[in-house]
Amino acid sequence: MLLRLLRQYLRPYRTWLTIVVALQFTATLAMLFLPSLNADIIDKGVATGDNDYVLRLGAIMLAVTLAQAGCQMVAAYFAGRASMSFGRDLRAALFTTIGGYSNREVATFGAPSLITRATNDVQQVQMLAMMTCVMGASIPIMMVGGVVMAMREDLGLSWLIVATVPLLILAVGLVVTRMVPAFRAVQERLDGVNRVLREQITGIRVVRAFVREPVERERFAQANDDLTEVAITAGRWMAAMFPIVLTVSNVASVGVIWFGGHRVDGGQMEVGALTAFISYLMQILMSVMMGTFMLMSVPRASVSADRIAEVLNTPSSVVAPAQPVRALSARGHLDLRNVGVTFPGAEAPVLRGVDLTARPGQTVAVIGSTGAGKTTLVNLIPRLLDATAGTVAVDDVDVRDLDPETLWATIGLVPQRAFLFSGTIASNLRHGRPEASDAELWEALEIAQAREFVEALPEQLDTPIAQGGTTVSGGQRQRLAIARAIVRRPEIYLFDDAFSALDVATDARLRAALRPVTAEATVVIVAQRIATIRDADQILVLEDGEVVGRGTHDALLADNETYREIASSQGVEVSNVDRCSTAPLNDDRCSTAPLNDGGRGMA
Repeated sequence: MLLRLLRQYLRPYRTWLTIVVALQFTATLAMLFLPSLNADIIDKGVATGDNDYVLRLGAIMLAVTLAQAGCQMVAAYFAGRASMSFGRDLRAALFTTIGGYSNREVATFGAPSLITRATNDVQQVQMLAMMTCVMGASIPIMMVGGVVMAMREDLGLSWLIVATVPLLILAVGLVVTRMVPAFRAVQERLDGVNRVLREQITGIRVVRAFVREPVERERFAQANDDLTEVAITAGRWMAAMFPIVLTVSNVASVGVIWFGGHRVDGGQMEVGALTAFISYLMQILMSVMMGTFMLMSVPRASVSADRIAEVLNTPSSVVAPAQPVRALSARGHLDLRNVGVTFPGAEAPVLRGVDLTARPGQTVAVIGSTGAGKTTLVNLIPRLLDATAGTVAVDDVDVRDLDPETLWATIGLVPQRAFLFSGTIASNLRHGRPEASDAELWEALEIAQAREFVEALPEQLDTPIAQGGTTVSGGQRQRLAIARAIVRRPEIYLFDDAFSALDVATDARLRAALRPVTAEATVVIVAQRIATIRDADQILVLEDGEVVGRGTHDALLADNETYREIASSQGVEVSNVDRCSTAPLNDDRCSTAPLNDGGRGMA
């Protein structure tokens, strides 16, 4: 998988890589040429006292050295550009893939793991790409060229090369095979540390409110210790690399000097040739060391490449149509027909047999206990996930046949967890409509009952907002999210429990101000509070993923037990007159009511 990623994302930079290979080839040949020149200087210049020969070859050596340095500098420049561009493209591919994921895929991988894969894992592969570009071409040339040049200097000592190089490669290969599983565990434990740290930073107020600091410190310490343990194991194998390489190199150098000295003493070899042979042996071993350095990065990069490929090869369950519909004839028509949702591996469906119809000017509310499937139902409309049964249609077109941009332009969503982006209040409000004027922003803030607190801020619309909106309160954050949807002026408004952080008075004022704005739009409200939805044109009562009630507030109070239980739990007055007005004549609950009780029964 590592090779596939390198081939795929380095292919656009073949020209730069060709230049790098050519320059590295030239620089390596120059490096191989230098020991031969040095040998000639010793044997034909120093030994004979020919100073002119020494100066002439010295000048050539200087020119070759400068050419080698120049080639390596230019090669490093193009290698850096290619590897950095490779990393940029890979991060962009990951970002695009993750951005197209539905809630299902995000939940499968987990946000901390996706962040680690798009940052740390890409960095590991990018680092290997950089080293491959810089050293990959020179290592084999130096190794093969060094062997040839060393044998050219003296064939009698070549057995030392034959004995040394395979031994070194075998030792390095053994260490690398042990490093791969260690680095895989490092990346997995790093995910764990990121997950714990992210949870603690995000939920710091909850941690402090429940005095859980000691427990959370212990939890982080455990994750940190687990990472440290596997990192130390990987580090031990990595640390063993260089002592092995240096030991073999030094033993080989001693062997060359020992056996080469005897050959020089016997007249079978010149001193300059012995010096050149030692230089070539060092170059060969240096190439092995550079290869070792690259191999040290291969295990971790290989693990990272597998993790990156896992994301890139996991398609989103929400796929754009091949021939999308980009124009809608109607505006704001919403139809859900016999909709069902079943998650992979789940024992029971989250939703089943849900029907919902809403038209412009209508408000449809959805209520139910926690886990009833309300948010899942709302997420089907903008295709944050797809229904596994039935049809979700906007303006009489199945959302799976609509162009995603066309669908999203029709919808204004205020999610259950109001999220604001880092920037300013103005930049957040313009998130759905960048061309909106300041006057439109203030109008949306006034409708969302947020104008007063924004005007009280020193910088007003230019007030900085931290990531997630943590610099404002929960109620303020929710009102800003509602204002953001209002600025967009969509045909369909989706409020997923968007009024939960507001007090009853603010909730009432906001809904009253919102009514004229949404008079010609379709509104779907998910709420836990009956006061928020009692004026809706139609209310759906969900229980265990099924619609168990449908109608207006008064009708549901009269004949739907689930809705009555919710109302009672919230202190809403539930009188028998509502129920008995539509109850059958033989309803035992109404038969005990006195005739003069006004029909209220035994309330």
